[in-house]
Amino acid sequence: MRVVTTAQPLDVQPTPLALLLLGRDADPKSERGVECPGDLPAPSDPDLVERARAAKAKLGDKVFVLGHHYQRDEVIEFADVTGDSFKLARDAAARPDAEYIVFCGVHFMAEAADILTGDDQQVILPDLAAGCSMADMATAEQVAECWDVLTEAGVAEQVVPVSYMNSSADIKAFTGKHGGTICTSSNAKRALDWAFEQGEKVLFLPDQHLGRNTAVRDMGLSLDDCVVYNPHKPNGGLTTEELRAAKMILWRGHCSVHGRFSLESVNDVRARIPGVNVLVHPECKHEVVAAADYVGSTEYIIKALEAAPRGSKWAIGTELNLVRRLANRFAAEDKEIVFLDKTVCFCSTMNRIDLPHLVWALESLAAGKVVNRIQVDRETESFAKMALERMLALP
Repeated sequence: MRVVTTAQPLDVQPTPLALLLLGRDADPKSERGVECPGDLPAPSDPDLVERARAAKAKLGDKVFVLGHHYQRDEVIEFADVTGDSFKLARDAAARPDAEYIVFCGVHFMAEAADILTGDDQQVILPDLAAGCSMADMATAEQVAECWDVLTEAGVAEQVVPVSYMNSSADIKAFTGKHGGTICTSSNAKRALDWAFEQGEKVLFLPDQHLGRNTAVRDMGLSLDDCVVYNPHKPNGGLTTEELRAAKMILWRGHCSVHGRFSLESVNDVRARIPGVNVLVHPECKHEVVAAADYVGSTEYIIKALEAAPRGSKWAIGTELNLVRRLANRFAAEDKEIVFLDKTVCFCSTMNRIDLPHLVWALESLAAGKVVNRIQVDRETESFAKMALERMLALP
């Protein structure tokens, strides 16, 4: 006998996080997708380039446009300076006469620029949905709970937090409040050397791979000295004994782009291109970094290719927009530059900043309307700036 049942509708309510991921809610303090107000010009508008030029010309010295290396070429064309996140934030701080800082990057970068620029300057992010998945992997609530776990384990007084630049203002503020410092991918070793002079252990936020690679590859620690704190598990998934024995407590976070590269990618490109030099970013997994010929920050990658001999071959493990730009730039010098992985992988959130969003932001400013301003509250700014200034004071 066949029994027929009538399905009852499930009373399932989407979580706030699910709504953000679907772009159906707004949270200006989140790195995740948020609503972006305003009517954007159509991406098919053939006049977009001229409109951007006209709006930028009308604004003159009142606007300073920053372009991260991972941005689209169509956006980079209008950048006054290009660079990595920290270089751009410092460039913004060095232009106190610019009334508007238009940051073509992601949310945490615009926050850092707001922290380092003057109170009379306004930082604009052309698309508020341009966040960072890595920065999202550590929230203020999760990190506060982690500190409680460290306190209960009796090790908090020995721990110095070191947070990667790729973190929210809230995490930078936590770091400053607890005596820690910020680091970039180029000065992570100096930051860790300083931290170990202050305490016996480091809590490294939010990218586990940069923390592990720096500790093991650059400082001589062992993999056994490192443990991974998972904020989604009780006590971070660690025992009290593990926390007490560890020197590096790595947050379970990663870059969605650099985390895609694998040892298989390295082996495959070596088989396909004899004599290739493998150059990767330290946000890659440890086994990828260990198998590479060269490892370094975005700025390091660019300088290495500038200094490379004619006819050399390179496989680069970083974001595809930059790799393509470098391949085109050095083609005339007969340098063969390829993406490390066979799978195309742009940074999806970086790519949210496109020409329509940039045109909309510039035209709005030219019309006297400030849109998508990124503003860090005073208390958060105070402690975050403290952590950034500790980094600036590193030897």
